[in-house]
Amino acid sequence: MAKSSVKFKDCVAQFESLTADIAARRFAPIYLLAGDEGYFIDALCEQLSSSILSEAERAFNQITVYGLDSDAGAIVNLCRQMPMMGSYEVVIVREAQNLQRIENLAHYTSKPQQSTILVVCYKNKEQGRGIDRRGSFYKSCVKNGVVFESVRPRDYEIDSWLSAYVARCGLKMQPKAMSMLKEQLGTDLARIAGELQKLTVSLPEGQTTVSDDDIERYVGISKEFNTYELCGAVMRQDVARAMRIADHFGKNPKSYPIMVTIAVLFGQFRQMFLMGYLMWQTRKRGVPFPSDAELMRILGVGNPFAIREMKENIGRWNNRRLFNILGLLREYDAKSKGLDNGGLDQDELLRELLLKIFSQQ
Repeated sequence: MAKSSVKFKDCVAQFESLTADIAARRFAPIYLLAGDEGYFIDALCEQLSSSILSEAERAFNQITVYGLDSDAGAIVNLCRQMPMMGSYEVVIVREAQNLQRIENLAHYTSKPQQSTILVVCYKNKEQGRGIDRRGSFYKSCVKNGVVFESVRPRDYEIDSWLSAYVARCGLKMQPKAMSMLKEQLGTDLARIAGELQKLTVSLPEGQTTVSDDDIERYVGISKEFNTYELCGAVMRQDVARAMRIADHFGKNPKSYPIMVTIAVLFGQFRQMFLMGYLMWQTRKRGVPFPSDAELMRILGVGNPFAIREMKENIGRWNNRRLFNILGLLREYDAKSKGLDNGGLDQDELLRELLLKIFSQQ
């Protein structure tokens, strides 16, 4: 599964389908939950572990083992046990990526018992490879159970998931609050979900709309000093404000790592470059300029508020300048990783980068 062809939107659709099946008690005998996005794996495992058996039954019929502390033979034997005073025996294998000779689980998964539900949680290692799709274990899981491939979102895919998750929490979020949350937490779904859960219990009773003040108060993200505000200041060419924010970032490098800041700036300038190109096509070739809804799709933007801001700022930047700045951001991304940076630390690099952006013609 190291090179999964599953797209994030398909992963989300399967996740929602599985959560509905589990809630309706339509269980499969085997669940192989694998991939590089731990949030979905943990959420499905938690739902299964708390839904299949009652609390009383779990004491007798639910067993959790860890890959590093177990072996495939012992897990096969556990799966072949009959349940005591219940309908199911539930065996959960966490951190299965650490299980030696995982292929040997095929001795069970090729012919599973209907009275046992096996849940295997396999989180792909950062530098390793996933489960071999050609192996008998994977193939038998596909044939006799459910295989769920958990995929990390790309930056442009997070908006739709975040909007849907906010709605499921029973909340509405103002555009600036949404941008603050996204820019600070990136694509870390577990952190985003955790912060939103905190919000649901922290907001005053009856309040369902989340503002930037709420994000600052309950999540701890400054509404004045954050990457969203830095991008806004840069796009408006507000040099003084941008440098104040950069100074705050320099004093708090762990909270505002320069590589993340550069990535966010690069994404913003890339979107501006694409919008500038579309405007050029309209002027020079008579191609109709896209609607806001179409722009959101083309630019990978999740809300019309961001489109409106870009339209307000695009006149300050010509496409030659934007193109040069994209090259500059690539150069400073390499410098932030230690390549030919002249010994400058993070805050010095960021200030130097911003001054060069503003001086571009």
